[in-house]
Order: sequence, then structure tokens, then C-alpha cells
Amino acid sequence: MNDERWGDILDKVKEQFTVIEHETESLEDRPGQVEFIVFDGPVGKMKLERTTTPKVLGMKGLGSNRIGSDTAVQYEYSDSEEVHTFTAYVWKDEQWTEMEADNFDL
Repeated sequence: MNDERWGDILDKVKEQFTVIEHETESLEDRPGQVEFIVFDGPVGKMKLERTTTPKVLGMKGLGSNRIGSDTAVQYEYSDSEEVHTFTAYVWKDEQWTEMEADNFDL
């Protein structure tokens, strides 16, 4: 999902529904950010989330063959390319439940 389409979705949500929360946060475990909007939608409290991360170009395993040594994975990220992920949630049974793509129309 490109920036223009995400902006259109945010505008529609702000026009048609009551917005409860709209924030952008940095990801803790990797580079990137997540932007989300929480609103009262047609099926109750809903949350739309867009995650933007740099494209992974490669990964390298680090470690040794010695018993008890630490292992890790080092990722190589692109400086120019990004990956966008869109997810929709509905508040059900006191928790966010991911909606299936068949259940909504954008």
C-alpha cells in the first residue's frame, strides 16, 4: 500500500467515523515504524495499522561451533526501498482480533 492510498484511507476514516486515537510509533525490535488509527466503525471499535520497514536484502547467521556459544542473525536492510504492511483489527472479547481480507472492502 503506497503513501497516497494510505492517506486516502485515513481521510475517509476521519470524515465518516469518530477517531479515538491516531499515532505513529517506532518499532522496538527492528528499524521501521507503525502508524495506526483507532475509531468507532460499523462493526464497533476498529483499528487500522500500517507498518513501514526497510526491505531486507539479506541475512547472515553469526555464531560458532563451540558448545554454549551465542548465536544471532544479522540483517542487511535497503537504504532506499521500503515494505508496507496493512492490517485491520476489530475489538472483540476484550482484545484486538485481526480481520480477514474478505470481511472488508477498501
